[in-house]
Amino acid sequence: MHLPSLPRRLRAPDPGWSERTDVVVVGSGIAGLTAALHLREAGLHVTVVTKVRIDDGSTRWAQGGIAAVLDPLDTPAAHAQDTLVAGVGLCDEAAVGVLVAEGPTRVRELMRLGAEFDRHPDGSLMLTREGGHHADRIVHAGGDATGAEVQRALHAAVRRDPWIRLVEHALVLDLLRAADGRACGLTLHVLGEGTEDGVGAIEARAVVLATGGMGQIYAATTNPSVSTGDGVALALRAGAVVTDVEFVQFHPTALFLGGATGSPQQPLVSEALRGEGAYLVDADGKRFMVGQHELAELAPRDVVAKGIHRVLLAAGAEHVYLDARHLGGEFLARRFPTIVASCRSAGIDPGEELIPVAPAAHYASGGVRTDLHGRTSIPGLYACGEVACTGVHGANRLASNSLLEGLVFARRIAADIARSLPDQGEPVTIGGAGGDWVADPGIRVPMQRAMTRGAGVLRSAETLAETGARLSRLVEGGSTPRMASWEATNLVTVASALVGAAYAREETRGCHWREDFPSARPEWVGHLLGAIDPTGHLVPTWEA
Repeated sequence: MHLPSLPRRLRAPDPGWSERTDVVVVGSGIAGLTAALHLREAGLHVTVVTKVRIDDGSTRWAQGGIAAVLDPLDTPAAHAQDTLVAGVGLCDEAAVGVLVAEGPTRVRELMRLGAEFDRHPDGSLMLTREGGHHADRIVHAGGDATGAEVQRALHAAVRRDPWIRLVEHALVLDLLRAADGRACGLTLHVLGEGTEDGVGAIEARAVVLATGGMGQIYAATTNPSVSTGDGVALALRAGAVVTDVEFVQFHPTALFLGGATGSPQQPLVSEALRGEGAYLVDADGKRFMVGQHELAELAPRDVVAKGIHRVLLAAGAEHVYLDARHLGGEFLARRFPTIVASCRSAGIDPGEELIPVAPAAHYASGGVRTDLHGRTSIPGLYACGEVACTGVHGANRLASNSLLEGLVFARRIAADIARSLPDQGEPVTIGGAGGDWVADPGIRVPMQRAMTRGAGVLRSAETLAETGARLSRLVEGGSTPRMASWEATNLVTVASALVGAAYAREETRGCHWREDFPSARPEWVGHLLGAIDPTGHLVPTWEA
């Protein structure tokens, strides 16, 4: 299969301005802001760089909540077991152990910071259940507005600290490296005013990537428009190793709007709604998940997404339905105000009508490979949150483990940096084969359509080869370097990495569904690592 040659460097002008800090954090969601706050606790100066505004990432869109063992009857071992089952044999057990053991403390820290989660009248936390969990261990806020509350609390804490510098409307371009190969800052393009406008550089003693996901490579996603894989693309160009990028989770129940919004982003209909008793039905009103899994509609997300997709294929339909009518309009409005508002915006009353839903790209389980301290294969470069692959998710992330992962590993990164922060390195010229090509912004929509058709919920060698060929044709022209073209370059970089890994993995496992290899195969219990070679080509290698 042929994939396009990709750049080891973007064609940006030389930086017109520069500044220095102790640590630069790229991204302003739960992972980035948590890392920044813990780094400040260690007495370090921090600069947070974010592509649009501080609140425009994926965190504020999170509805369901945060999974953590906060019920005395629950145990970390049980949480770990549910996580391992969802990951279908590919989770790093040590990473899972860290997640479930440290998670409760991190959630309590978030509450002390000011996050207010829903409680019963007696003051105890209101815990609920989501897909793949065998216990009520999901804390939530505002019914279904957990992410918004978490983002509010973290944003307020960051604003209170005068030693956290925030740079908004800034797209990161390339990693700066010292002579010894260590990360020592980054270049970025800022749409600002005065000396910060245009391409500049921030030199730092460590760099933390917390840029979120890459859902915008698909034509339908729950991710916001900023989720274009910038961190994974930057890491690949710098020579870092990525892993498990073929495992993109499709949320089973995004509100189906078709192309009505003019944007790939589709509103999420949290599985917490199914946790409260809503169920899935086909066009004839028949429940189809019963009998497919012991948890029916609350099976792990890959199981439910595949169940829906089978119904769509058999019926030639675009969506199925979520039936919540029996829960009552008053309960739905109180417990799920965000979902009810989204439905009503689309002309649907969920207390009286069926909710049309379909799978949409939701979460990247893979990403920049890290160890248990968030360290990547490049010294001085760290990653946490959705951009990273810590190993906790395996082939399919368990519901509500994403916000938890951001909290836990951001704290571990800050601790590691505080222990071992070196002196500032001097940047050397960024080089490398692959040229200085950037993509035409016009490839974005055709790329999204090609990825959805050939590398989405259902894949095969034939569809993936066609998608790879399509990506190669799309990047033939190139473009003038500007914000939109750099973003398009990041999109096609991560899309190519995904297609290459998905083609190589000849089995069905978790959220990777190969029509031509419909079963999991024991010889594929391992990981595909990816890196860009000196010629600019993505090269997958196998690690058992």
